[in-house]
Order: sequence, then structure tokens, then C-alpha cells
Amino acid sequence: MGDLFDTRDAAPAGAAVPHPLADRLRPARLSDVVGQARALGPDGPLGAMLAAGTLSSLVLWGPPGVGKTTIARLLADSAALSFVQISAIFTGVPELRRIFDTARQRRAQGLGTLLFVDEIHRFNKAQQDGFLPHMEDGTIVLVGATTENPSFELNRALLSRAQVIVLDRLSTEGLEALARRAEAELGATLPLTDDARAALIAMADGDGRALLNLIEQISAMAPAAPLDAAALGRRLMRRAAQYDKSGDAHYNLISALHKAVRGSDPEAALYWLARMLEGGEDPRYLARRITRMAVEDIGLAEPQAQAQCLAAWDVYERLGSPEGELALAQAVTYLALAPKSNAVYAAWKAARRLARATGSEPPPRHILNAPTALMKAEGYGAGYAYDHDAEDGFSGQDYFPEGMARPGLYAPRERGFERELKKRVAYFERLRARRREGR
Repeated sequence: MGDLFDTRDAAPAGAAVPHPLADRLRPARLSDVVGQARALGPDGPLGAMLAAGTLSSLVLWGPPGVGKTTIARLLADSAALSFVQISAIFTGVPELRRIFDTARQRRAQGLGTLLFVDEIHRFNKAQQDGFLPHMEDGTIVLVGATTENPSFELNRALLSRAQVIVLDRLSTEGLEALARRAEAELGATLPLTDDARAALIAMADGDGRALLNLIEQISAMAPAAPLDAAALGRRLMRRAAQYDKSGDAHYNLISALHKAVRGSDPEAALYWLARMLEGGEDPRYLARRITRMAVEDIGLAEPQAQAQCLAAWDVYERLGSPEGELALAQAVTYLALAPKSNAVYAAWKAARRLARATGSEPPPRHILNAPTALMKAEGYGAGYAYDHDAEDGFSGQDYFPEGMARPGLYAPRERGFERELKKRVAYFERLRARRREGR
């Protein structure tokens, strides 16, 4: 394997400390950036912008390790702008004022400034508003970087003046290309079997910087023989999955879980449930959301679905993690395979809209109780038909406000138990029609 991975000889005194691999492999041109063709290609927003010779303020939105800082630096080079980098975590108002003052002086000399703000979503509303006048008068071209959804984390005023560029998580192919570049820089092939190399790519989890850091660790190991996947797993820690219980990943994954259940795909549903639990999601939150799925998407097509969810929730409360999580998995599987109907959900929303539209319309007088003589004199309860006295236990009376037509809110589906309910609805409609005809 050569002496690339042999670190036994210490560097001579006074020798320069080598830069990290990620720094040494930082692209020198935008065309060298891996995995972002959608943004940087000729038909992409940044590619078109640079081809036109213009550069407006931007927000780069993407997961960690996909090249946000590198792209910002290269954009400054391409547009011949001075590059200034700050972090929203460590920068306060006094520092921003000094940066803006310096940018104004630079502009007076005919020079521009690209201000790169890492973690821009960490700035509060007032701080974000502070960029606006300097963006508008051309003092700075702002390039913000964020891992959070800009729609939720950035002010509308700022977003209206900056184009959001979505950067993609690095694919397996992109990470492999980055690994080959690292091998060229290091001058040797990584001492890994094919399955270990695939495991290494999986460990990086779409993060190019994480991959290069892992490769550096491997290069320092100097293994006597290529490592297989098991040996690699013992020596390296898998990168923690990107998951924030209050951030964008939380909402994306619960949406994926819900839609997989709705789409009757138990395997995908179990996968997204596992992803959330592995990311540290509160199982009680999942129990609540799973129960909601039963009510919203299954309803009376399978009345036992709600009972299954509540039972799983109760099992989790009694057993805790990790044993109780199996009950949640069982409930998710049951829901995914259950017949689906949102008929009651749709009927309830329609009933709410109708209730808001009709205001304070009173019930018809014949179904009002009349405990006083005055109320009887007003016709309360007059003509009420007691359903149990009817031969078939159905009076067919109208229970909506006087003058209101029957709205037809509930339309059972031809699926699961609702197929039987659909028959019952039709049966009572036929009886109701007969009563209206006097039969």
C-alpha cells in the first residue's frame, strides 16, 4: 500500500502542520464543486446568473457538508468581489456595523463586497432587517447559508430581496467522486474492501466534509491489510443522522410517515418510523400522530384502527423504550394495511364550514323540549315523533334548522366497514323519502 498510511515517522521539528484534507480539496472553480449541478449547471439558477454577468443576493439552503461556504467563496471570485465571512452565532451588532462601514468604504473605491453569513437563520428579525438597506443600495451582496427552511426561519422582507438556492444532499455517486479526489490527493487507494468502501460512503450520510474527515481517519490507521465493513465499523463511528426534532427534518419525516401509511405501504411506513426514532424523536409524539392517522385517513373503514393505536400508545406508556416502540411499529403496520377512508374527516370539515355559514340558526321547534307552559304555547315539541314508536324504529323527521335543505355531508366509501355503513345510509334515505311521501 506504500507509505501513505505509515505515520510512525514524526514530522521534523519546525515542519508545517498539514492542512485538513477537506481544506486541501476545496474546489478552486465552481465547475469543480461536486453534486450541485442542479444549481450550478448552465440551466441552473447560479449558472444562468453567472453567464449573464450578474450576481444578486442569495440564500443557500441545504444540509451540512454540501459546499455552501465553498460556493459563496467561488461566487465572490467569479464576480470579482471581496469575500467577507461571518457566522450568525458569533457576530453581534457592533461587528456588523464595522463590516458595513468597511464595505461602504470599499464601494467608494469602486470595489464590491460579498458578505457570506453562515447560519443566517440564527439572526433575529431585527438583525435580519439590518441587512436590507445595505443590500438595496448595493453596499453588499448578501449570501446567507442555512440548513433550515428559509420559508420558516427568514423574514419575508429579506427573502423578497434574495433568491433561495436549494443545494442537494450529496448522492452516493457524488461522495464516490469526492473519495476518488481524496485518493488522488493522498496518492494512494484507500485500504478498504468493496463492501467497506460502500459502508464508508453510507457513514458520511450525504455530507462531503464528513466523508473527507473519515478518509483522514482511515489514512492515519495504517492497516496491515484492507479493512472489511465489519472492521471499519469497529474503528469508525457512524455519523449521526441529520435530524432536528424541532426543525425541517422533523416535519419532512412525519409527512413521509403519514403519506406512506395513507398510501398503504407498510414497508415505507416502518422505515420512516424507524428513521424518526433513530433520530431521537419522542415516541409519545409519534403515538399521537399515528392515532391521528387512524382518525383522519382510515376512519370508519376500519373502526378497530383507532383502538389499535390507543392500545399501542398504552403499551408504550407501560413498557417504555425500546420494547414499547415495537407496539408503535405494529400499529403503523396495521394502519398501512387497513382500508382507507377520509369520509368522516371530509364530512366533519364540511359540517364546520356549514356551522360557520349558518350562524345562530335554532333547531326546529318540534325537537325542542318544552318544560314550561310558555314554551309549549310557543310550539316547542309540537309534532315530535318518537322514533321508537314507529314500526321500523325510524320516524324520518327533519332535524336541521327550519328551511335548511339536507346538505349531504357524509358520503361513505365502498371500502372496508364503510361499505356496510353506505348501505345503512342508503336504507335510511329510502325510508326518509317514504315518510315524505306519507307512506
